[in-house]
Amino acid sequence: MEIWTVVLRTIVVYFFLLIVLRLMGKREIGELSVLDFVISIMIAELAVVSVEDTDVSYVRAFTPILVLSLLQIVLAWWSLKSDRMRHILDGRPTVLIREGKIDEKAMKKQRYNFDDLLMQIRQKDIKDVSDVEFAILEPSGELSVFEKKEEAEDLSYPLPFIIDGHIQWDHLEKAGKDEMWLRRELRKGGIDYVKKVSYCAMQENGVLYIDEKDD
Repeated sequence: MEIWTVVLRTIVVYFFLLIVLRLMGKREIGELSVLDFVISIMIAELAVVSVEDTDVSYVRAFTPILVLSLLQIVLAWWSLKSDRMRHILDGRPTVLIREGKIDEKAMKKQRYNFDDLLMQIRQKDIKDVSDVEFAILEPSGELSVFEKKEEAEDLSYPLPFIIDGHIQWDHLEKAGKDEMWLRRELRKGGIDYVKKVSYCAMQENGVLYIDEKDD
């Protein structure tokens, strides 16, 4: 009889976790941040315990899973509304190679060694570091590599100037631009308020890409 109890609990826990993960969003599956990874491991451990320990009631077994899920949903919503919270939870992308030159300080800060860097560059079918225009270590831990283009005269990593209605001041400074210039460019596109912009970035050809928020 105990085996059927385990089977029943396994089925119940499966569908419960399926609902919880759907509520938490596809981001939990597609691209795990450090926080997502920790919470996913904790939920998995709690799920195993709830299946194995048949003496524990469903309410007691599912309560900590629900608490973790709600915590993740609240933090995800908070990070969506706040740049600072998003950077705290997910981190920032780090440029490890710029115009074929390795940034050793950035690598040391991220505790990223040369063997890992060279291996991931080779996996992108790039033979040498000198062929790399930019290599960016994403918050997810993945390395994004942009290869140099022979015919391009002026390549630069696309810098977002506005994300979700917030000006990215460090990107403006890196591009040698200021707020006056940005607002002037927005007005040329018929946009009076930064808050109306969902995403704005300087493309490789020097053209400013602007995407307005949906009404």
